[in-house]
Amino acid sequence: MHSDAPSDDQLLGRVAAGDAEAFTALFRRRQGDVYRFALHMTASPAIADDVTQETFLAVMRDAQRFEPGRATVVAWLCGIARNHVRRRLERDRALQSLDLGADDLDLEARLATDHDPLGDLTRAERLATLREAVLTLPFRYREAVVLCDLQELSYADAATALGCALGTVRSRLHRGRALLAKKLTTPAQKPRESASSVNKALRIVRSARNLA
Repeated sequence: MHSDAPSDDQLLGRVAAGDAEAFTALFRRRQGDVYRFALHMTASPAIADDVTQETFLAVMRDAQRFEPGRATVVAWLCGIARNHVRRRLERDRALQSLDLGADDLDLEARLATDHDPLGDLTRAERLATLREAVLTLPFRYREAVVLCDLQELSYADAATALGCALGTVRSRLHRGRALLAKKLTTPAQKPRESASSVNKALRIVRSARNLA
């Protein structure tokens, strides 16, 4: 951001006052964050587009509800997007099958066939595998991993976005990372190697965030 550019808080304050140009500036600056969050949560570009539009429509209506100092604008936007993602998944029963375990078992079976399931894959294939692994996480763990590890929000901001306690975020994130470790590593790997694989995997996804 340019040094003399208005902050997110300032832009949102202007949006609340009815400034259309401020809304356009905020949308251009932050729509990518909202889109990537929704895409990581659903794996559907179409749904991510819809959620992004719905989120910023909500911003137009409810900008005055933002409380500066309580959380960042990005956290506030992700909280709105999270609610729209939940509603969309509730309407789309087909996507909810991601939490039922069938895809999870299929993924684990495919990973188990390779000694190093990520090492021999191309970058694009690794990204697809990692994103699929994130999608198999139960929703409450998935959103914690996406917000903290992929969107790189602080625990405090993630707690605001999720509407839960800080300790709950830490607990869900710990469990989500453990589940990812189980999905992305082989039984022969030691716990330390498993954790290292997950950290590397998350870095790969973060490095591609601008490609989403």
